[in-house]
Amino acid sequence: MRILLSNDDGYFAPGLAALAEAMHKIGDVTVVAPERDRSGASNSLTLDRPLRVRRSHTGFMYVDGTPTDCVHLAVTGLLEHLPDIVVSGVNDGANMGDDTIYSGTVAAATEGFLLGLPSIAVSMVSRSQGHFETAARVAAELVQRIARRPLGRPMLLNLNVPDVPFDALGPMRVTRLGKRHKAQPAIAMKNPRGETVYWVGAAGGAQDAGEGTDFHTVQQGAVSITPLQMDLTYFDQLSMLRDWVAG
Repeated sequence: MRILLSNDDGYFAPGLAALAEAMHKIGDVTVVAPERDRSGASNSLTLDRPLRVRRSHTGFMYVDGTPTDCVHLAVTGLLEHLPDIVVSGVNDGANMGDDTIYSGTVAAATEGFLLGLPSIAVSMVSRSQGHFETAARVAAELVQRIARRPLGRPMLLNLNVPDVPFDALGPMRVTRLGKRHKAQPAIAMKNPRGETVYWVGAAGGAQDAGEGTDFHTVQQGAVSITPLQMDLTYFDQLSMLRDWVAG
């Protein structure tokens, strides 16, 4: 099995190293990741300049672009053979609920999915940089399961793993996305020139975190797996909008 790995934390991130180590045990691994941290880059694609690809001492390839750029280049011309699956992560921090809209980790997996490949985004629900090997092992076992029992069509799966030892994990549960409160206020400060600059505020807490959501599942110490889709059509409003346009 040919496995393409990427992330949004950069090619030097410990979560990516753990993921590569786990995946090397089950397939032929290629890593194409951003040259620096591109967290929050979402699905941005670089179209205003050419992109450079270099290779690090670890053998990982890195790109001076976004996570989406990395997967797009890999699948559309950089690699000699197409991968069988795309795995993005392990992200240092959760990607649940509304996070999936902004996440570069999810975006890298999304690009693989849009290009017709089964794809997985993997995140560790912590910022302690703790048990990356746990999340990597969960992802590797999921890839092995897909190889044994193909899903029948490409799917985009969002995986969130608690930051605990592997033996302490609860069972994997299929979930829906929860929802966060609105973000915390932006933080204003003065730069050395006396100009006012702003930091984007932290993400809000969980608003919809009931049973069946990704938030609730990881709070219970279990692994959350959520199937995602890219069709943004608001189907419930189609009829209303048709009537409004006709009137």
